[in-house]
Amino acid sequence: MSKVRASHILIKHAGSRNPVSRRTNASTADKSPAEATAELDAILKAIRNGQANFEEVAKQRSDCSSFKQGGDLGEFGRGEMQKPFEDATYALKVGEISGIVSTDSGVHIIKRTA
Repeated sequence: MSKVRASHILIKHAGSRNPVSRRTNASTADKSPAEATAELDAILKAIRNGQANFEEVAKQRSDCSSFKQGGDLGEFGRGEMQKPFEDATYALKVGEISGIVSTDSGVHIIKRTA
């Protein structure tokens, strides 16, 4: 398998390499990694319980510029994303949603779409 396609919801925090939300242009330096993880955990539970839609939450909450596309990152191959993100995405089956994945960018949940 050469390429995969995925969407994600990113929550940045004080430990993010660039702690500025691409959605709001506001600093996320006042949010601890633990607070970001707790918020994302609640979002993940709501999505898994059918109380929230992944793409809609991405548009409303993700700190990545992909929020405009419902979190869609398009296709990518090995070596194009940070290693923890890449490994988590390749481990998912199409349609599956990851647990919380931490990278230098912040904390993510990932939905493999192709």
